[in-house]
Amino acid sequence: MYSPRTVTPSTDIVVIGAGLAGLSTALHLAGAGRAVVVVEQASGPGGKAGVFTRDGYTFDNGPTVLTMPDLIRETFAAVDEDMDDRLELLGVHPAYRAHFHDGSALDVLTDTDEMAEEIARICGAREADGYRRFTAFLQRLYDAEFDHFINRNIDSPFDLPLPHLARLVALGAFRGMESKVRQYLRDPRTIRVFSFQALYAGVAPHRARALYSVISYMDTVGGVFLPRGGMHALPQALAAAARDHGVTFRYNTTVERVEMTSHGRARAVITTAGDRIPADAVVVTADPALAFPQLLGRASRRLNRMKFSPSCYLLLAGAARDEATTVPRIAHHNIHFGNSWRRCFDEIIDRGALMSDPSFLVSVPTVTDPTLAPPGHDSYYVLFPTPNLAHGRHDWNSEAPRYREHVLKTLDERGFSNLAQQPQAEHVLTPRDWQARGCPVGTPFSAAHTFRQTGPFRTRNILGDNIVLAGAGTHPGVGVPTALISGRLAAERITGPSAPVARIAPGRHR
Repeated sequence: MYSPRTVTPSTDIVVIGAGLAGLSTALHLAGAGRAVVVVEQASGPGGKAGVFTRDGYTFDNGPTVLTMPDLIRETFAAVDEDMDDRLELLGVHPAYRAHFHDGSALDVLTDTDEMAEEIARICGAREADGYRRFTAFLQRLYDAEFDHFINRNIDSPFDLPLPHLARLVALGAFRGMESKVRQYLRDPRTIRVFSFQALYAGVAPHRARALYSVISYMDTVGGVFLPRGGMHALPQALAAAARDHGVTFRYNTTVERVEMTSHGRARAVITTAGDRIPADAVVVTADPALAFPQLLGRASRRLNRMKFSPSCYLLLAGAARDEATTVPRIAHHNIHFGNSWRRCFDEIIDRGALMSDPSFLVSVPTVTDPTLAPPGHDSYYVLFPTPNLAHGRHDWNSEAPRYREHVLKTLDERGFSNLAQQPQAEHVLTPRDWQARGCPVGTPFSAAHTFRQTGPFRTRNILGDNIVLAGAGTHPGVGVPTALISGRLAAERITGPSAPVARIAPGRHR
């Protein structure tokens, strides 16, 4: 039986970073009886799952889509806590509303029968039949992929379980993602709905592998949720549980470097204030592209060749609700697809150009939780994909005002006139701002999930005798579910594999 490598026996652990991965690590280590200190440069927990408040509005400025709640339940269970005692999850219905260039719209519903009816209504019975066959494929893909390739530590490609690898090959998981979707679906609208998730992985759908369709499964079959109080309520609840179980948090504390022995073993963390925090092992949740040169003092030619995901322009703003014309058209998550779908990816990924025919996301969390804005108002999270700073050649200091006008004009054209004409409590994040927040090449989505940067080919999460990595830059990758998994896998590098916690696979509760 394969046994992943672990660090030398360790009791006192320092975790650098109080994002979701760091919090997950801390809870799993605390549950295993380790003494844990979490060092965080910000004034509170959350990392990229941050929050911005102004004038009665609460805006999440990180991830907005929450799936696979059983992974959250598993994280609390590491310290014998019940998630429901700490966090209330609200179902998001529909999961998405997709708007297309021809004026049609399609609600993405996580009940298979209801979704089939919706597709039949918009695209015809034949397409609905294709959708049922596609969801059956997604279920088989999830069963073959999740536990054996995502939810476990892997030291090298030779450690991949061959029977399950063969099953993935037989399922066509290494074929092109878009071509696999087209095996079941024919309408351009449904093809986009079930392939746009490749952008989460930083890869165009026509270039991604079909194995990334597991993201579609999590979103469109497993269900989408919002913590009451916004996404930032999740790291707040995790941090509170960790504190109650003995984890020490040192906020407003920046780590300057990890102190090493001459043999490359970590023995302490040194802060910019000159404090020395001894450690038997160190878990680093900063992106490897920053952690290696800045904290660990290591050069890495592989990281220099890393391909990063596209970035984004993020507009956070509020607006008075237009009851007469706006509310009936707005869902919690609204995806607006441009006409030139493939050209969007060619521009932002291949050419480093801004989208000429934008496809973008507008999240309106007040549809699900009205407390996130003043009465009679909505909060908006508007995300336009852009090139990252390494690939694009845009001076965002001068580009940002012009691009803001472009974004507002586009929003006005797509029906968000109240937001476009009178935005309130406005806050913008450009690729330059993401870079200032510690995101390499200005992308909050880390290294792209190309084939050579996925699974055992991604930056490994164990270094030397007692240094462990967690977060988006290491296995299993980008996203809220994977951040929680990454934290548990990092903890298991120190404690050894934990006993599996019973959980329900997405979709199985229906």
